[in-house]
Amino acid sequence: MRRQITGGVNPAGSSRAVRLDPLSLPASFETSDARADGGVRRVDLDRDRVTVRRAVQGMRMSIKIRISEFLGVALRTIEGTPTLLLKHRDPSLSVPLAVCDDETVASDWRSWSEALALPQISDRDAQSATEPSPRRRRRNAIKRRRPSILLRRRMGRPIAVMSIHRGEREIIARS
Repeated sequence: MRRQITGGVNPAGSSRAVRLDPLSLPASFETSDARADGGVRRVDLDRDRVTVRRAVQGMRMSIKIRISEFLGVALRTIEGTPTLLLKHRDPSLSVPLAVCDDETVASDWRSWSEALALPQISDRDAQSATEPSPRRRRRNAIKRRRPSILLRRRMGRPIAVMSIHRGEREIIARS
């Protein structure tokens, strides 16, 4: 089952909307990608993961993303046409699911949300959720390699307070 979903517009000469069925997963389709070679990327959609395959400057890559890492199923209007997206924090990893007509958009949105067990989010909610969160030191990848005692060390004394002995002979014990 190969379908092509373009950047939010119905294909030329098509009288019906492009639509993937959420009840017939897994699905495999091609969609437009401005940064990929040829402007096309291949998406394999399953109930538990999404695989995005594309080539950028001749280098092929395959990215596997768990469904739980997506923010939800977002409804966006592109050029007056309602489009359903599987929204990710990284906009380049968001996956278009369906270009709908106005009558079926609510039922499609609900069925995709139930099939993937993700919340329904509007485009406004999706944009506010993509703001980066501040880094937390305790979840850092190298946290386990650093002793935590270094975080509690006292600061050194300023040089002005330290006693400096000038003009004295140094006594060295030799055995």
